[in-house]
Amino acid sequence: MRIAVIDLGTNTFHLLIAEATGNDPEILYKTNVPVKLGEGRINDNLIIPTAFERGINCLKTFHQTISEYKVDRIRATATSAVRSAENGNDFVQAVKEATGINIETISGDEEAELIYQGVKLSGAIQELSLIMDIGGGSVEFILCDMEQLIWKKSYNIGAARLMQQFFKSDPLSDEDKQAILFHVQEQLTDLFEICEKYKPQILIGSAGAFETFAELVTRKQNQFADIAQIKSYPFNYDDYIEIAGKLINSTHQQRVEMPGIIPLRVDMIVIATLITNYVLGRCKINRLTLSTYDLKMGVLASQI
Repeated sequence: MRIAVIDLGTNTFHLLIAEATGNDPEILYKTNVPVKLGEGRINDNLIIPTAFERGINCLKTFHQTISEYKVDRIRATATSAVRSAENGNDFVQAVKEATGINIETISGDEEAELIYQGVKLSGAIQELSLIMDIGGGSVEFILCDMEQLIWKKSYNIGAARLMQQFFKSDPLSDEDKQAILFHVQEQLTDLFEICEKYKPQILIGSAGAFETFAELVTRKQNQFADIAQIKSYPFNYDDYIEIAGKLINSTHQQRVEMPGIIPLRVDMIVIATLITNYVLGRCKINRLTLSTYDLKMGVLASQI
């Protein structure tokens, strides 16, 4: 059976087409488009007209590709930007009319569950772990081990939200940093309580920003690993901390010139770094691993 998975993220729309044979699907096609659905007014719970149109056009292209691959089943999931937008249902309806694609707007809890299933497929979970997925609209945390998901929660502190609310300086000023961290601290109280109880020793970063961290670290070491072709990557913690410090203190132009940062993530990577560092510090974790498998692979697993 041939399956198409569409992940409508706040920043990026992803399309994955796979041939499901047994438990090990063969990926036939994979792409992502920086639609920036949350651009401009995500904190006002609104998809602005230009972003709305970009989303429709992207899904028309995805639909054409899906038709070419003669897919048997499509599952399209929308996350934070659509579920929080007052015109989110209008967008879902407009996509249905333009392409015939049925979009399922999933809750934060469902999103966290699917992220867990995707990361589990990567083999990155080897012990008691805290999974972190930094999206544009929300950030998901999952406490788990090899046997089970213990606790999960989605928080509306995604990189696009925080950037629109707090990112007022270049390079990011101490005042802006403190405002971001104060907001994150207020939001994540129950996360820190659960981590104090269970004491996970490793943070698994799910794709996205963590792929950028891995690109920067491997380039620094002249490894030139193809991040897109691996399932997981264990960071040297000192290398990560060095890269993180450089990102937080850099100007926009300096980040533009850093090989390994895609244009969409040039500014949001600063927010992602601040949140990651804060969580690592508060939870007393000094080990970090990337899982390139995320929500998309969890959705694919759910269809097999």
